Amino acid sequence: MNTATHYDVAIIGAGMAGLAAGIRLAHFGKRVCIFERHNVVGGLNSFYSISGRKYDVGLHAMTNWVPPGTKGTPLGKLLRQLRIDREEFALHPQKRSRIAFGPGGETSLTFTNDFAVLEAEVAQKFPAQIDGFRRLVALVKTYDDVSLDAVPESARAVVRRHLSDPLLEDMLFCPVMYYGSATEYDMEFGQFVIMFKALFLEGFARPVEGVRLVLRVLLEKYRQAGGERRMKCGVEQIIAGAGRADRLVLDDGTEITAAHVISTIGAAETERLCEAKVQITDPKVQKDTLARVGHPVGRLSYCETITVLDRAPAALGWGEDTIIFFNDSERFSYEQSHGPVDARSGVICLPNNFAFPEGQSLPEGLFRCTCLANFDYWTSLPDEAAYQAEKQRWYADIQRSALRFLPALPAAASLQQATLATDMFTPRTITKFTGHLGGAIYGSPKKIRDGRTPLANVYLAGTDQGFLGIVGAMLSGISMANFHVLAAAKS
Repeated sequence: MNTATHYDVAIIGAGMAGLAAGIRLAHFGKRVCIFERHNVVGGLNSFYSISGRKYDVGLHAMTNWVPPGTKGTPLGKLLRQLRIDREEFALHPQKRSRIAFGPGGETSLTFTNDFAVLEAEVAQKFPAQIDGFRRLVALVKTYDDVSLDAVPESARAVVRRHLSDPLLEDMLFCPVMYYGSATEYDMEFGQFVIMFKALFLEGFARPVEGVRLVLRVLLEKYRQAGGERRMKCGVEQIIAGAGRADRLVLDDGTEITAAHVISTIGAAETERLCEAKVQITDPKVQKDTLARVGHPVGRLSYCETITVLDRAPAALGWGEDTIIFFNDSERFSYEQSHGPVDARSGVICLPNNFAFPEGQSLPEGLFRCTCLANFDYWTSLPDEAAYQAEKQRWYADIQRSALRFLPALPAAASLQQATLATDMFTPRTITKFTGHLGGAIYGSPKKIRDGRTPLANVYLAGTDQGFLGIVGAMLSGISMANFHVLAAAKS
């Protein structure tokens, strides 16, 4: 049994940011321990099992894919800093993705991991906008999106200096918002740049095995470097003294001390740990919590349906598209859903449709659909029966909406006949398994780029530090470990 009571660094949360920070610190001889409330690692990008079948959560694709040998990119920096060989992640690129707007996707932009494809699509579909689009891309390429002291600026305002067509504007914002924005209606331009590069200038990829392989690699690197972790043992309270974290109270009541604390659970969630001994994973507790934290809590949460098929999507005529971002309305509304779910827009992911090597494929077909949802509604349902009934209702509605943007099924085919199993997660699920206030997957709209908190030795990494996506989360953990712990040790 682990009985240590003092560490150089205590890390709260075993998600991507926490694992990456732990690996980086352990490589430099720091005594580091990760504390995780749940029994699996990964946080927002993990997996679970039902009836022996494993489901990924969070991971549609890893962004920031670049061909081997490409220098100066986030993926390369990540691999170098964590001492991971590229082959260990076994990433395979997407086939193609689409942004489809209109009641049936009448206007679409195709993109791949070759940016020239998207540029040609914009030139063809929006010829009057192509010069402005190219100027915008040139700005994105030169913008320092990892600066820790960048001055915030509206992304919509910057984009409108280059583009005058609101349809093209919305089509570009739809993917970058769905894959990383905690802000309604708009984004901070630096955040827009991070996601634009990650999705369009770089691209999508995934291992055949999905998120489990990525987590297995990270865990093995952490173990080899000598890091410790305590599972099913979260941090219940941070006790402060003289402007610093004096000690951490764990869920089992024991206490530990650490010279530095890196929290990856979010700014408001970390603030809450400093106030009282109360766990925040119960949605009913969150109503009071949301009213009392000072840091703004995100309003954006989601529902996602997962359909397991007895055949690959290609057998249903869905073999070309990897990810489809859709919107059926005149304007794209990225805001907290007014009803239980806003099925007007969303994301379709077909994990089978990556360019996997011959002889390698997913064991079953998968069809995933994500839409904006209302946290308050899903956490106020009176009982489990009502909750399950609403899940069934909205599962069907989300799927019906998504099917409009896929090729029509062959006459002989039936999605229901091909379905082996289904599941759906809601804002209530997100809260239960991540502790995120408001079920906000992307955390607070206010990011803290330097990771500093009111406590001098407590730092934020991950969602609320501001680097986005799976690669971004890991780079956030690395950057905060470098900036606050390793650099400080040299000075």
